[in-house]
Amino acid sequence: MNSGTPERQLPVTERTRHRRLREQGSLDRDRLDAILAAGFVCHLGVDVEGTLMVVPTVYGTDGTTLYLHGSVAGRSMLASPAATVCVTVTHIDGLVLARSVFEHGVNYRSAMIFGTPRLVTDPDEKLAGLRCLTEHAAPGQWDYARRPSRKELAATALLALSLDEASVKIREGAPDDGTGPDAELGLWAGVLPLHTTWGELRPDPLLPNDVEAPAHLTRRVGTAAN
Repeated sequence: MNSGTPERQLPVTERTRHRRLREQGSLDRDRLDAILAAGFVCHLGVDVEGTLMVVPTVYGTDGTTLYLHGSVAGRSMLASPAATVCVTVTHIDGLVLARSVFEHGVNYRSAMIFGTPRLVTDPDEKLAGLRCLTEHAAPGQWDYARRPSRKELAATALLALSLDEASVKIREGAPDDGTGPDAELGLWAGVLPLHTTWGELRPDPLLPNDVEAPAHLTRRVGTAAN
């Protein structure tokens, strides 16, 4: 699954080398970009004061850098500024239901990003990073809502992580036992797809009746979320 031009391929390192299920691995940078674009929640694996924690948080990307909202991780970065982290983003596309339980699986798209993040302290970059994060999750919301104040910026921890070292794996398609001995069992096999869509907007109960939802939110209703 190593498609893409050489200049758009991910470099292979000891941490990103595909050692198992290599056929599901990809070096295509475009696939990494697509996986990141399809979501906005990641899991950040980080050492916090000697305890390994996996923290769910929101992210945004500008194509070269992953910006992470990291209050807990931010404290860890201050204590150990050279600490390596692992960020994962996963989308589930369906259950692969085979003729035998052993061959069951999941269709998925997954990315792992490794590196040493830096705590963003420059006010201008922090503002730009938060804009990237906000627009990644809800395009149009940054220009619609009130911007962060200086006090709010000071209270917000933002991490910047390079996308230079990443690993991508994707599983697609039907079960793998259609040509084996279990094909004679006469059992149904196939894929149960999973689709996630945005639902109807739910106004704040305290919102005045004459305040309408902005177009950038109403047009997302009913569309695919990933």
